[in-house]
Amino acid sequence: MKAVVAMSGGVDSSVAAALLKEQGYEVIGVTMCLNVPDAHGRKPACCGTQGIADAKRVSDILGIPHYVLNFGKEMQEYVIDEFVREYSLGRTPNPCVTCNEFVKFEALLNKVSGLGADLLATGHYARVVNSDGKFYLKKSADNKKDQSYFLYRLTQDKLSRIVFPLGDHRKNEVRKIAKKLGLGVADKEDSQEICFIPGSYGEFLRQRLGKQVAPGDIIDQDGNKIGRHRGTVYYTIGQREGLGLARGYPVYVSSIDAKKNIIRIGGKECLMKKKFLVGNTVFPSGAVSAGEKFSVRIRHLAPEYAGEITLRGQDCEVCLEEKVFAITPGQSAVFYKGDTVAGGGIIQEVYE
Repeated sequence: MKAVVAMSGGVDSSVAAALLKEQGYEVIGVTMCLNVPDAHGRKPACCGTQGIADAKRVSDILGIPHYVLNFGKEMQEYVIDEFVREYSLGRTPNPCVTCNEFVKFEALLNKVSGLGADLLATGHYARVVNSDGKFYLKKSADNKKDQSYFLYRLTQDKLSRIVFPLGDHRKNEVRKIAKKLGLGVADKEDSQEICFIPGSYGEFLRQRLGKQVAPGDIIDQDGNKIGRHRGTVYYTIGQREGLGLARGYPVYVSSIDAKKNIIRIGGKECLMKKKFLVGNTVFPSGAVSAGEKFSVRIRHLAPEYAGEITLRGQDCEVCLEEKVFAITPGQSAVFYKGDTVAGGGIIQEVYE
């Protein structure tokens, strides 16, 4: 059986390719180049010569073919344009969720059959389990590295053609495997940046939004003007640093009104909420029952909170059993049943 492995040049995707080859797969390595330079001509790490060279070197060691494919058009259309649009509306999107849905596991997945392969593999820390013909996305064995949060929008058809070789491994085990095989990337640091942004995301947005990014008022909970902000794209809900305010007590960004170009701040209690609306929801493994309870994660690797979901067509209302800090519009809310991803959607509105 043939498998295409998305190889970034990092330790995770390199070991994913090695494990599949050990399991008897005919492996093809592919590096996705997003080709998105900034205004200064700098390219993000995904298109850097080092990442491509590392992926090629690992492929040579493993004895597998390696190709570099350009997905710049898809990245711009489905991820970057949406990222910029969401920030212009005062929301905080998660581009990894969008990229996984439309680029990695759509555009790249469509290339798999063209390369004569049956499956697409990545270095994500997650698992896919087939139970009686239905596919379930599950958490990784490594709770500290689990990436199921980013993958919740994968459909049954996609899950049936995807494999995550690292799902049953822990990060330290993966590094040991890379070292044992002499892959040369065992000690390579994980990327912490947004993959298509080589520098500051605020600067990236300012370059694309131009005059839309303008200073405005910072107001308190009573509507008093207490300062000025640099532009709403530089801030997110729950932010404390970089406000330039001396109030004598901790204050945080509690809401962003991009239309009025206003940022509201308040004490921590202002951001403690339990009820919110989730839009564009998906439940890849099947419908849910009315009043069914889940554990809910509102950002990657955040704690899970018990909650109840009320369906409203393609939307759903979530009511948690306890108040949570900084529920943020634009981020994803992902619903879990134990270690299984039941579904999720995009946070639209947080209720008082």
